[in-house]
Amino acid sequence: MKLSTKTRYGTRMILDMAEHYGNGAIQLGEIANRQDISLKYLEQIIRPLKKADYIKSFRGAKGGHMLAKAPGEITVGEIVAILEGGDTLIRCDKDPEDCERVDSCLTRYLWVEAASAMFQRLSAITFADLLKLKDDVCKNKLIDYLTAEQDSSAIDKQ
Repeated sequence: MKLSTKTRYGTRMILDMAEHYGNGAIQLGEIANRQDISLKYLEQIIRPLKKADYIKSFRGAKGGHMLAKAPGEITVGEIVAILEGGDTLIRCDKDPEDCERVDSCLTRYLWVEAASAMFQRLSAITFADLLKLKDDVCKNKLIDYLTAEQDSSAIDKQ
């Protein structure tokens, strides 16, 4: 499975805005330069996020964009679901009537379960959590952080 560039770039844009949260509106061109993403593409990506009330926009000389919520109130799962068009991997998950094999397709349950696990994990990570990782990512400790929760839950079960 691959996430779209819209989702990958959109999460980078939100993370950039989270990093500058509280500093006023940010020009989209600044984000484009910092993230090395086309301004035209960011203009497309920002639309559904504004519509979903995750980003506020301001016109004028000091205009720009800013997060409508604090970084700790926005999860990666929410942003991925908006940019990917939902929290599912397959179309027949939400619309079983679209599938001719809905009554006999065993793989449908596999994909529903996989999507549920993925979005459950992504929904547990806020953009504030990602900002806390900034130094660790630079020191290649990201894997330690992401697996620490799993390791501790496994220990608790023993």
